[in-house]
Amino acid sequence: MTARIIDGKAIAADVRSKVAAEVKRLTTQHGLTPGLAVVLAGNNPASESYVGSKAKATKEAGMNSFDHRLPESVSQADLLALVKKLNADPAVHGILVQLPLPKQIDAQAVLDAIDPAKDVDGFHPVNAGRLASGLPALAPCTPLGCIILAKTVHPSLAGLEAVVIGRSNIVGKPVTQLLLAENATVTVTHSKTRDLPAVCRRADLLVAAIGRPEMVRGDWIKPGATVIDVGINRVPGVNGKSKLVGDVAFAEAAAVAGAVTPVPGGVGPMTIACLMVNTVRAACAIAGLPAPAV
Repeated sequence: MTARIIDGKAIAADVRSKVAAEVKRLTTQHGLTPGLAVVLAGNNPASESYVGSKAKATKEAGMNSFDHRLPESVSQADLLALVKKLNADPAVHGILVQLPLPKQIDAQAVLDAIDPAKDVDGFHPVNAGRLASGLPALAPCTPLGCIILAKTVHPSLAGLEAVVIGRSNIVGKPVTQLLLAENATVTVTHSKTRDLPAVCRRADLLVAAIGRPEMVRGDWIKPGATVIDVGINRVPGVNGKSKLVGDVAFAEAAAVAGAVTPVPGGVGPMTIACLMVNTVRAACAIAGLPAPAV
């Protein structure tokens, strides 16, 4: 048996084309062009690459892109002043402060300062609390992408036994809340879980977000299960070059699972596509318009 490979690139391209259609409709019918502001402090190469991809995707969708580059030495006061300015700017509907931030900055204080209505990363405690309470909220982009990918295999997640490996605020906890909202039965596992492989083998849907390369082996997976691999880990490859692997041993998983996301090309492209979705949703909510069809 060979698993179906879930093509995150193709699914993300479809989501982005739907976003572009919604942006065009909003601009034509309401004179509203959603705007996304991305703030990058310092010169972390991975962050610079992400920010570049986000700006490109924003422009391709027909939205306004506002890029703010700050030096590594930026003070907390200056960063907070910029966030305050973006909160007040009517052209900006989404604010994303790229993490990690330089060491002198209290990241939580910066995230807390973002207007929850513009918090397209879904990290503000108000959005986290609303999500946990089952209220409308801007949900973090990567977990949102995981749900969309899972639903390409199971149009309804209701009643499925889902196991989440990892309990981070960025992926583990929010994906758990989103799975509960889809009526899945959810078990959250972590470093203190007893007999983790046995717990994973119960899962119809397994979401791995632990940040450890190829930790999930083939014999952890129930035959026919759907596996969503959130991990992006750089490991030594051939000829001294590094390669990207997930948290799941892909070849082993593909021999057992019914469907599995690859790394790269699985969850990664969905994160940026869902950022576009959240920006359009935020723009509609701020303008008092009905939720968009994405």
